[in-house]
Amino acid sequence: MASYKIHPKDFECVRYEVDDHIATLTLNRPERRNALNRRAYDEVEAGFRFASQDEAARCLIVTGADPAFCSGEDVKEMMTGEQKEKSVARLTAVRPEPTPAAVAALECEKPVIAAVNGAAVGWGMELALFADMRIASEKAAFGEIFIKRGLISDIGGLWRLPALVGPQKAAELLFTGDVIDAGEAERIGLVLRTVPHDTLLSEARALAARMAVNAPLALRYMKEGLRRTAYGELREIGGWVSQTLGTLFQSEDHREGVASFLEKRAPQFKGR
Repeated sequence: MASYKIHPKDFECVRYEVDDHIATLTLNRPERRNALNRRAYDEVEAGFRFASQDEAARCLIVTGADPAFCSGEDVKEMMTGEQKEKSVARLTAVRPEPTPAAVAALECEKPVIAAVNGAAVGWGMELALFADMRIASEKAAFGEIFIKRGLISDIGGLWRLPALVGPQKAAELLFTGDVIDAGEAERIGLVLRTVPHDTLLSEARALAARMAVNAPLALRYMKEGLRRTAYGELREIGGWVSQTLGTLFQSEDHREGVASFLEKRAPQFKGR
């Protein structure tokens, strides 16, 4: 039974393609630097869920249409009119589980490679962290910038990042909201390797092909075992993150963080 809300043939913001057992999910809003609006979030969730069930796919590559991988939430669109009301309702709702798109990404049954072709900031970095491994273009950049909007990171930053780079480096990135380049990301273990921009997708496909030749059932359980042993229980931390984000989304500091971003000025946080 289908568990996805939207079939890939109806996608508007994302492309889903399969070739030689390798699926590719491409964020396709280049004019907005692949920022995620409500529709894009739903399509990302659906793409991961569809890939999990797609017998033609044995591995999944996630990337963005140039020039960016994903610049996070589309703040301008999600903070205006009807979209603002939907965003507030979504983030202030008390949910016992993490963001549906995050769950779909992290629980995808196929190995996931993020081919990071440009900026991956905010939820864009979260999306990269949800992958099992990351290959970065020399043009890539990474940033957990939530603190600059008066928010906490999602489960990628709080759950995945410390396991990859260590708790001390994770704390620096999370507490400062600093953006780092591809070379630094490789040095600290955030990405598997950095490659020339023009070879990024071919490098990702070559790695995916080495996985796709293996037994699909064993590959699925290998991934599940790795997730269970390396990262513990997803839903416990994810539920706390969702509830905390709901609280912070209603804070004055978050409103100031969004306003300062839109007005291109330094934020003046008050601690309330």
